[in-house]
Amino acid sequence: MHEYRSLVLTVIAVFVITFMAAYFSTSFMQQQSYLELFTLLGSLLFIFSVVVIFAILGFYSFALFLSLFLAIIITAFGVLSAFIITAITYFLWGSIFAMELLLFYNGSESAKEWFMARYDFKTFKLEYYAFYPMMYLLYILLEFIPYLFSKEQLVKFAPSEVLKEMETLLK
Repeated sequence: MHEYRSLVLTVIAVFVITFMAAYFSTSFMQQQSYLELFTLLGSLLFIFSVVVIFAILGFYSFALFLSLFLAIIITAFGVLSAFIITAITYFLWGSIFAMELLLFYNGSESAKEWFMARYDFKTFKLEYYAFYPMMYLLYILLEFIPYLFSKEQLVKFAPSEVLKEMETLLK
């Protein structure tokens, strides 16, 4: 719990220092720059907190929150912003799901526990098909590209084998 307290204090200190710099700026341009930085840091903190919620709750539990969030975004910023947020959400959760799937495929016990704690086979299969492109994207980024620059053997990835293993594991 101590590390979270340090993290919160650090974030608060960054915001206070940035706000104080804006308040005591000598020119309008400096003040505007610091206030833009303050807003940007707030936005980044919000995005990071949403990613943490994704990782903790899982996509299935997150659906209600996402619907509410998208309604707020559409009201405040328009449909294009909601589309962008949806694309970012797909990419982030797809990356988390695909990373855990690759870890499971390579025999990680923590990934096995992660799937068992969050999924039954029906919801796993739904996300499996939804994030199928992300599995290959992460496989290319994490396995194929390093293989091109090293002399290690390429690890083959067969998503159909993962689906069969998950069917026995999650039933």
